[in-house]
Amino acid sequence: MIHLYDLYDREKGSYSRIAKRENRMKAPAAASDERTHNHHRTIDRVVRILEEVVHRPGTTFGELARILEMPKSSLHGFVKGLLANGWLHEQQDGSQYRLFLGPGVYSLILTSGQIRAGMVSNADLHELQEKVRAEVYLGVLVGDQLVYVAEAGSDPVAGFHPRHIIRRELLQSAGGKALLASKAEGWLTDFLRRRPDAESDLISEFLSEVRDIRNSRVAKNYTQNRTRYALASVLCNSAGKSVASVTVVGSAEDLLPRQEEIAAELLKHIDIWQRRDVQPREAI
Repeated sequence: MIHLYDLYDREKGSYSRIAKRENRMKAPAAASDERTHNHHRTIDRVVRILEEVVHRPGTTFGELARILEMPKSSLHGFVKGLLANGWLHEQQDGSQYRLFLGPGVYSLILTSGQIRAGMVSNADLHELQEKVRAEVYLGVLVGDQLVYVAEAGSDPVAGFHPRHIIRRELLQSAGGKALLASKAEGWLTDFLRRRPDAESDLISEFLSEVRDIRNSRVAKNYTQNRTRYALASVLCNSAGKSVASVTVVGSAEDLLPRQEEIAAELLKHIDIWQRRDVQPREAI
């Protein structure tokens, strides 16, 4: 009997059609403690798309099609599906769109209570949370937005908002402001120029705060009709590049009188984490 197979080539990252003759009677498989898992063409393609976006954040659809050597019609369907489910996020850049990992990826991490391998552990976040007696969130920059990837200490009511709305506009969050203030002037200028007119007040507010944020290393912000208050700073890698924000959030009534104490504790922990000699499998 002749069978056609789609053979996956790991080096080329593609499939080739081969023909193979098989006898109807097959020899019994040898006993083994390890199960064999076969590739699935659709899953392989989805994984490759996500992996390419991880390694080349900001790649365009055309660049992705060339790298994967996939028909544009097929790739278009996969990308649209990943965008619709939040696994990819697109950012307009002139006449084209750039692709980044979407919040769906990070929401799974946040919901599971685990964070990605790096210089900060869950235990670290919980230790800080116990010291400041408030919620603590770890956020990363995805495109032009802040996405929470881990948390410690959120209660069911107060923590609902950050846990279920994990993608935040940078100018509307303490963690976002901290990350913006850590960026080079050229990057920051380009970012602010891309903001819509509706954000002009937020831009003015940020520009009035940016010098103080850089001097103190702490950004501040009110949320939920000024009933909640947040303080945030950035976590840098060994090269001095900001890779994440760490935000302390709580009721304004509780945090405002203690904000100097909380800021000092926040910076103390961040400085300890940054001095670690860690080679993470992937960036935070």
